[in-house]
Order: sequence, then C-alpha cells, then structure tokens
Amino acid sequence: MKFSICNLGCKVNNYEANWYSQQLSEKYQEVPFGEQPADIFIINSCTVTNTAGSKSRQMMHKARKLNPDAVLVVVGCYVQMEYQKEGIFDDCDILIGSNHKTELPELIDRFLETHEKIVMVEEFERCPYEEMAIRQFNQTRAYLKIQDGCNQFCSYCVIPFARGRERSLDPDRAVAIARDLVNSGHREIVLTGIHTGRYSCNGVTLTDLIRRLLGEVEGLQRLRISSIEGTEVTDELIDLMVSDERVARHLHIPLQAGSDKVLKLMHRPYDTARFMRWLDNIRAELPDISISSDVIVGFPQESDEDFISSCEFIKKTGMSFLHVFPYAAKDHTVAAAMKGQINGVTKRQRVSDLTALSRQLYNVFINRFIGKQGMVLFEREADGYYLGHNSEYIEVKVKSDTDITSLMLPVHYDSTEGEYLEGHIIGGC
Repeated sequence: MKFSICNLGCKVNNYEANWYSQQLSEKYQEVPFGEQPADIFIINSCTVTNTAGSKSRQMMHKARKLNPDAVLVVVGCYVQMEYQKEGIFDDCDILIGSNHKTELPELIDRFLETHEKIVMVEEFERCPYEEMAIRQFNQTRAYLKIQDGCNQFCSYCVIPFARGRERSLDPDRAVAIARDLVNSGHREIVLTGIHTGRYSCNGVTLTDLIRRLLGEVEGLQRLRISSIEGTEVTDELIDLMVSDERVARHLHIPLQAGSDKVLKLMHRPYDTARFMRWLDNIRAELPDISISSDVIVGFPQESDEDFISSCEFIKKTGMSFLHVFPYAAKDHTVAAAMKGQINGVTKRQRVSDLTALSRQLYNVFINRFIGKQGMVLFEREADGYYLGHNSEYIEVKVKSDTDITSLMLPVHYDSTEGEYLEGHIIGGC
C-alpha cells in the first residue's frame, strides 16, 4: 500500500509530519502528495488563520478526488478546533486532534480492519507530552521537538486553544534522542517547539537541558534554538552561550510590533523599551550575535503613524533580518472581533515596506563579518559552490575541490555576494 502526507503550517507541524513519514515507511511506501493516487492520505492540518483552515479543507477534498476509496486521515490543529462543526469532516475516516498523534499508525491499522470511523479529540486538561523521536533527517541539520503548547494567549493567536497548554519532553529522553541524531551523522541540532523557551520538565529549564546536551552528547558540534521569547533569554542562558561556542550565536526573538499601542492590543507581555533592554543585555556579552524577529503588520487599529513608528523602532534594534506577516483574522481570538480591521491593500504595502527594511538590515549585518572567520556547517552544493550556515545563521558559500557536504569547517569571510558571505576554507580542503 502507498501513503501520502500533505503538511500544512508551522515548523512543529513539519517535524510531526516527518515523524508520521518515518513510522509509516516501516510498513508502507510513501509517494508525493498530489502527484499520484495513494491508498492512505494524511492531511497534517493547520488553523493558525482562517486561510489556513480553508487550505486544510482544500487538501482534504483534493485527497478524496485523487482516490475516493483511500483512507483519509486528518490530524492536528484544524481538527482540534473544528471537529464538532457539521459537514466539514463527514468524508474523513480518521480524525486526530492535538493529542493521540503518536497513535496514528495503530489507528490506521484499526480502521483497515474495521472500516469504522475513528475520532480522537479530547480536552487539553488530559493531554500529556507526546514524544516523537525522529532518528534521522534527510538533511544536514536535525530538529528535536522538546515542547508543545502555549499559555500566553496573545489576542491574535489561536494556538493555545488548538495546541493546548505547555508541556515538555523528559530531559533524559531529549538527551537519548539527541545522541541518536548525532550517531546518525547530524552535526547540528535545532531545539524546537511551540513555545520552546518555556521548556520545563521536573524542574529542568531550557538552559539546564542545553547544558546537559552539550555535556552528554558526544560529537554534537552545534546546538541552535529555533525561537525564544525575550522574557526567556535569561542571564544564565547568555552566560552559557558565552562560555560554549557550540550554542549558535543566533536568537530568533519575536517582536510582533514596534508600537507600544499595538503591542498592548496584541496582549504581548512587554513594551518597546523593555524589548530594547533585552537586546542591549544580550549584545553586551555577545556583540556579534544575530538577532532576528517576527513582525505582524496590519493589526487591527494599527494606524499609518503606528506603522511608521514600528519601522523606526526596528531600525534602532539593528536586528539581522525579519519574518514579516500580514495580520490574518482567526475565529475564536480576541483580535478577530476588534474594531479597526485593516484592508488588504494596506497590509500588502506594509509587508512590502518592512520586507525591504529587512533586506537593508541583513545587508548591514552580514557586511560586519567581512575579514572575520567562523565555523560553517555545509549542507549542499549548487553552481560550483558549497553552501552552509555559520553560527549566526548567515548562508556562506565557498569553492572546494572535494565534497564537504555535512562537514563543519573553519571559513574566512572574504566578501558578500547578494545574501551570501563568500569565503575560503582556512587551511584549504
């Protein structure tokens, strides 16, 4: 039998889709979604915006059209939020919300035996952390999911309702999974989660876990944090980064808005002055660190003046780059009912303006590295160059007479070329 996975949404969804693929590949053959019929379709759904929910429905219909007789499994956030609505999932065979995901292979087996519809959705109070250990990724960098859920309840975000409350992976299991990943050939591990910085299990904090991973996983050359809120960048974490260069010199710290008025409407737990103090505190110890961010534009009641103020603040932060998103209303959130919704034309223009600012910030940042050197993990070859990322998450390109894919090597940065640092391997290769 053949199976196919359609993954929608965030990096955590992508991680979970990789786990489904790993598990099902032990018994079935995987084929690309949409290119040919399959016997089993898994739609890894997203509901972060109304558009994401619509996309989930479209993919459900597409799968059924590809093979009307296939087993149709829909899993994840969209199921958790909408499974009680009439008509949406009538044509689906297996529904799994934000818990019981690790039971997906067994649930497919059960359905193939009974052909009776299965619905696995429950309230979050009973949700434990579900471990999804992936042994190997088809890329140089590996991901390790250590956390799920969120307790923050920003006014625009449905994730606390869709993913549930915070819960974390047991630290002993995190160390064991990391060992397996390194033994499989991965040199860098990225710690990921819905709210990664809130990792907490049996009194172990994120910094405690990182310290254990660095000390107990032989062969681990770099450890990266996928994203972390400014409230969670503690002095202890900064001290660890200073003392151990294997912790990547890159922190992705969501800002979301550079206007105090908009931050308050978003229910974010800081203002711009506090955000700047975090950056100053980090750079006092790590002056060349890359700090990137997420920004939402076109939030309800964001005036032209608010947007201009936001841009001016972002310029002052000196961040390395931005991920820019237009605000998208989502049912069940406070922001969706706010007055002063912004039209699509204005949102698109603000995305364009802030994306241009991001490019300017990135160009200024990478030029600081010309004449310096750093360790680069090479990931691929293209057009006669080998490309990889350094600790600051800048993409670097070099020439080499030998295949250096999957190696971490010292590079001298000679110049910039577009978005890349171009350099040469120190000592030759």
